Amino acid sequence: MTEQIEHQAPTRPAPEAPPAPEAPPIPEARPTLPPLPLQPPPPLPSPPAAKAKKDRRVLRAALRWTAAVVVFAAVGTASAYGVTRMDRTDVPGLATASDGRWDYPEISRPPLPAGSPGPSDESNRAGAHYADLRELVLPAPKGAKADTALRGEDGWLPTKTFLAEYVKGDREPFGQLLTDNGLRHIAARGWTTQDGTRTRIYLLQFSTAVVVDELFVGKLTTYDTLRYELRGSPEMAGDDDGFPTGSEVDGVERVIGDEAKPYGTEHVRQAYLGANDTVAVIVQSRKGTARTVPFQQTVVLQSQLLG
Repeated sequence: MTEQIEHQAPTRPAPEAPPAPEAPPIPEARPTLPPLPLQPPPPLPSPPAAKAKKDRRVLRAALRWTAAVVVFAAVGTASAYGVTRMDRTDVPGLATASDGRWDYPEISRPPLPAGSPGPSDESNRAGAHYADLRELVLPAPKGAKADTALRGEDGWLPTKTFLAEYVKGDREPFGQLLTDNGLRHIAARGWTTQDGTRTRIYLLQFSTAVVVDELFVGKLTTYDTLRYELRGSPEMAGDDDGFPTGSEVDGVERVIGDEAKPYGTEHVRQAYLGANDTVAVIVQSRKGTARTVPFQQTVVLQSQLLG
């Protein structure tokens, strides 16, 4: 079109011819675009889906020491207290097959009565365990011999049987402390493993979590020592330093006692756990030396059940 305009441009317009129309402006040249890529660009990653909120009332899984990672699942029904699964190698520092761990069976928390909240739910101001306390005691590991003396009547243990763990001089004041703080009942279980380690677990339930909190402040312990003396352990010093990092359980207080050397007939280890309205007392003893790993394993698993 440009060439046509250049050839037709006259030096003088003819008088009889109409004036030629003005030529439209020549558009500016546009910059050359880069060629399209042979392959389309990779798609941008999709944003991660928001994590579903966990509901403690429907938390379900099982506790067991069989894998290398803590597994928490959130499935079930609204009336279930939940099930927590913890594999036998989950506690940091207990990850090798030769460290003396016990083989605990799969266990699960019992269901809650219909409409009842879990102990740590915001609506549960008393911090009460509405599940059957007898079902919250850690079961014996595989191969252990059960201590029938701790079965009690219908699964409830008389207070005097629990107090028999302590020296005579401490039984009466400890018993009075429990009475004054409204002890409701005690569930217990005990066993002896093939290496001669004796384990006793007592769950003492009170009316509210506030009562348990007060027991942990100066009543069960004094500074770095445990206030009440166990039979066969004249001096028990507080010792929580040996537990692996990350073994604490949210909502569960823990006070650990270890018999001071020289040991008596047996080496005794003890733990107090404060979990909402319940105090757990764990005692392990063995001639010679009570092994560290099974004690820590037992304390952490029982904490998981109550937390």
